Parts: sequence; C-alpha cells; structure tokens
Amino acid sequence: MIQDRSSEIAQLRVRVDRMADYLHVGAKRAEIAELEERAAEPGFWDDQSSAQRIMARASDLRDEVGSYEAILAALEDAEVGNELAVAESDEELAAELGGSLAALSKSIDSLEISSWFTGEFDAGDAIVTITPGQGGLEAQDWAEMLLRMMSKYAERRRWKVDLHDAPQGVELGIDRAVFTVHGRNAFGVLQSEAGVHRLVRISPTDEKKRRQTTFARIEVLPVLPDEIVVDIRDEDLRIDVFRSSGPGGQSVNTTDSAVRITHAPSGLVVTCQNEKSQLKNRESAMKILRARLYELEKAKRDAELEELRGERQDITFGSQIRSYVLYPYQMVKDHRTGTETGNVDAVLDGDLEEFVVGYHRWRVALEQGEAVGAES
Repeated sequence: MIQDRSSEIAQLRVRVDRMADYLHVGAKRAEIAELEERAAEPGFWDDQSSAQRIMARASDLRDEVGSYEAILAALEDAEVGNELAVAESDEELAAELGGSLAALSKSIDSLEISSWFTGEFDAGDAIVTITPGQGGLEAQDWAEMLLRMMSKYAERRRWKVDLHDAPQGVELGIDRAVFTVHGRNAFGVLQSEAGVHRLVRISPTDEKKRRQTTFARIEVLPVLPDEIVVDIRDEDLRIDVFRSSGPGGQSVNTTDSAVRITHAPSGLVVTCQNEKSQLKNRESAMKILRARLYELEKAKRDAELEELRGERQDITFGSQIRSYVLYPYQMVKDHRTGTETGNVDAVLDGDLEEFVVGYHRWRVALEQGEAVGAES
C-alpha cells in the first residue's frame, strides 16, 4: 500500500510559510530591486569599493530569495507528486517522493540556519586564531590537528582559507595558527567553534603509552568592513620584517617577507608570514590588527566583547566547550549543547555540521527564551 505523506508535507508547508516571515522575503525582493536601480545609475562604478559592496549584497540577497523560491517550488512538486502516487498506487513515484522530501527537509534546515545570522558582522569573513594551551608539546600537535579540522570544514562549505601564520612547534605541531576564512556567514557560523577544545588520547610521544589530555583555544573575530573606522596611528606601530619560519618544502619564503606588527599602546602583536609578498603579509597583518583593536575598543565602550569572540577562559581543565576523546573510547561531545558522536575521525576530518547546527539551535533558543523572559 502506498504511504500517504500529506501530513509530512503539511508540516513542511508550515515551516516554509513561517520561513517567508522571518526571512522577510518581500522586503528582500524590494531591496534587490532598489540595489539594481542603483547599479544602473550613471557613475555607479566610479567608486569601485562601494559598487563591489552593493553588488555583493545584491548577489547574497538573490541567493537567499532564490533558495526560498526553489524550496517553495519543490514543496509544490511534492504535494502534486504525493497526490499522484496515492491516486495511482505508483510505488516508483512514492519512492522518489521519499527521497525528495528528505532532501527538501535538509534544504529548509539550511535556509533556516542562515536566517539565524543577523549580527552586524555575521554575514562576513572571519579571522581565526588557534593557540595551544595546557599539555606541553602535545598541545602544539593538537593545535595543528584543529587547524586541519577547521580547514577541512571550510573546504566542505566551499569557503576559501588564507593562512597567515603557522610556525612550527619546537618538536611537533604548530606554535599557533592565524588564518582568514572567506565565505558567506563565515563569522556567524564559526562562532560555534570559539572556545577551548580538549583532546584525550594515548600520547604519541610517550614510550609508556599513557593517556594524555591536551587543550587548545580557537578564537574567532570578524573581518571588519572598510567603512568601520579604527584609529591606528603610524607612530604607534613597530613593523619588523624577517624570514619566514613556516614549515619546510616549496612553501618556504626565500626572501625576508614575513611581517610582525606591534601596536605599542595595546601591546598587541600580529605576525603574518605565509605570503611570499611582504606587502600582502603587511596588509593581512593590518586587517587582523584592526579587528583585534576594534574588539578591545568595543569591549571598553559597551562590554560586548563576548559577542565577538565568546567567553575567554584559561586553556586548561574545566574551561572546554568540546571534548574529543580517542581513548579509552571514541567520542566527541559539545558540553554546551550535549551534541555528541562516536565518529571522531569524521569530525577531525572536518565533519562539523552537526556540532555547528546544534550550537546555533541552542544559541537561538537561549536568546529567544531570554527575550520572552524580558517581555514578561
């Protein structure tokens, strides 16, 4: 007997109808039309930077509205397909419909998630810093594992990663990693990873094969738009140029192109050395410095530091947001949301979506609960 999926389709219809409201689809269509009118005005391209921002905004809006319209069309096709399958007892069509509904549900999930990123910088790029913590040399190895995990996750999302600084550790791993992730909602999405990450495993360097616990912290900052003004005086900067200390191989810089910028008033130090061009390294270092100074200034003004980087804690026991256990059992668990899996290898290979989605569902529910509490 053919299964009637009318109830399942009706539930999806409710989600899609609700989605049109919280995505403000009508307002976004109007904004697209307005931006297209501006793009058609004479002299629009005289200001290249402004024009590119407007075109990028229009493109993002078209993508979002287009995704909604594609979901709406797929839902209508599913309604028609279900009626035909039931009326004609078509098993092949019914089986095809099952797959279509599963794919449709995932598409709705994805679009719902994108609607959660409404912060000032959520839609933009992210600057990520990975710092080894407690655990000695093995914490440096753990930092390198996290760098690979984050890079693989970005690759899965088809984001671009620019690695700025990742000097080798004393014996293994890396001393730190600083990189920029370019992609839609990169900053918003990656806030799920901001915090201390704990690894439990058999030490690869211990001859007695004892269990070792190590820590590393991931910091996530927004890449600031050009219109955000950060006061950086030239006389407050010390700029040093030196030879790259990155890993061996063809990627080693053969010239003194690495750049270290020290901001005297704040004591902040930023190093970039993975580009062969000294100019590019300096530009990247200045972007990172701007982001960090903006964060500090914003914290002084309105105590909103935690919104940009998450709560900063010691990189040690009791401060972790997520644990990765390789021994005596296999498990990754997020201590904020309770999300967990036994497939540790997949997670370390960049399969983070379950944890990212779990975190943002938890975050949004928490924010909505606080909003309801404030209203009452």
